[in-house]
Amino acid sequence: MADQATCGKGLAENAALPAKLAELITSVAEVLELHMRALDRKDPAAAREYEAYATLVKEHRAIGAQLQATAQRMAGYRDLPMGRHDEKVMSDPKAFAAFERFVSIGQELVELLNRTAERDDKILAAMRAQTTARK
Repeated sequence: MADQATCGKGLAENAALPAKLAELITSVAEVLELHMRALDRKDPAAAREYEAYATLVKEHRAIGAQLQATAQRMAGYRDLPMGRHDEKVMSDPKAFAAFERFVSIGQELVELLNRTAERDDKILAAMRAQTTARK
């Protein structure tokens, strides 16, 4: 019975999502933070941009840390004993609709990430070209 599917194992398997989102959000903070170094804070517009980025860096780091902590907690529930479930509640249309929404949002996220990756690949290529041209 060691291979029996349990809610604890399901939580642990799904821990990869918040863990990867934590990495992504934390990397956004790093990119913003490094961008801040380029800003001339003597310029009023750059000073406002700097403050905006500073706030966003702090928020992204906090969100990333919370997502990582949640992922670790989820993974830690792998051996959670299987409790009794009310099958009527489990098959309720609201439960189905909630899971259906989860799947749909996941698909939307994949599409968003694909669009973002395409855009960011172009930016990265331009950055590489600039770096190569300076050598």
